[in-house]
Amino acid sequence: MTNGYGIDMGTGNLKIYSRASDTVTTEKNTIAIVEGNQMYAYGDEAYEMYEKAPENIDVSFPIVGGVIADFDNMQTMLLEVLREKIDARLKGSDIVIAVPTDITEVEKKAFYDMFAKTRIKARSIRLCEKPLADALGLGLDITEPTGVMVVDIGADTTEISVISLGGLVLSELLPFGGNKLDDAIVTYMKRVKNLVIGRKTAKDLKEKIGSAVKSEDETPQKISIVGRDIVSGLPRPYDITSDIIYEAIKDELLNVGSNIRMILEKVPPELAKDIVRSGIYITGGSSQITGLVDLFESMTEISMNIAEDGEQTVAMGLGMVLSEDKYDRFGYTMKSRIFS
Repeated sequence: MTNGYGIDMGTGNLKIYSRASDTVTTEKNTIAIVEGNQMYAYGDEAYEMYEKAPENIDVSFPIVGGVIADFDNMQTMLLEVLREKIDARLKGSDIVIAVPTDITEVEKKAFYDMFAKTRIKARSIRLCEKPLADALGLGLDITEPTGVMVVDIGADTTEISVISLGGLVLSELLPFGGNKLDDAIVTYMKRVKNLVIGRKTAKDLKEKIGSAVKSEDETPQKISIVGRDIVSGLPRPYDITSDIIYEAIKDELLNVGSNIRMILEKVPPELAKDIVRSGIYITGGSSQITGLVDLFESMTEISMNIAEDGEQTVAMGLGMVLSEDKYDRFGYTMKSRIFS
């Protein structure tokens, strides 16, 4: 069996499945550039520099809104991660890349060209719709005539999909994700607490004490941070409770719940029956927020299934496309004639 790699280029994290080791390698999808075009650092190392780098170092995210915004730097970083972190043997290998459904053919081709426009002679380069890979990674057999609903809450986007018989019945890509929650926390702290904090601090607060429902504990969780006081302009420590984070993000999460309801209203009755029976599957990096199940269940009156490791489900699903004949057909090649 040849080497095989399943690649999920997320906004926040790059996830790569290796068929040889049957493991997923995760690296921050961040790159640091000096002098306009030279890579200074990438991955976790570059992310550490985010919001801390001097003017001559530009720290950026090459994927924005689920699509490739910086092709050259994304390609450089991707090949470097494969070479350094995985020791990948790309020549003669099988490569499957996950792509969001609700993007243009030109945007999908950019993912394909990550490998097609290199000197690497891979045996095959294929694309796979992200919701299908997500469902496979969750352990669902999507070839059955059974309706499955998957909600993937990523960093920049949320993809809500209904799948049956190996195809997408409905799919919607929303411009919402974990980054919007981080921004909501930053805005709330500035508006209500007169405190300026960075997005990395906001992300840390969301992951550690963020909640989709109001805490009933008399003593809510608390984290001490340091921000800049708007009035004095000086740094000052501040104790943040889980109730504060809840107030900051509740409207954004209610928006996701409302969109799930809107998709459910469009689902054909027979498939809706399957979804009610099996529940809705929640995955993606932002699916681990405390209380998300309670919030969405109260809004839809349908049970929720949260993926244990929602960040890796797409990559694991790509692994199944690479390794199992039954799911091989979910990987497709770009039709070059479309772009001739």
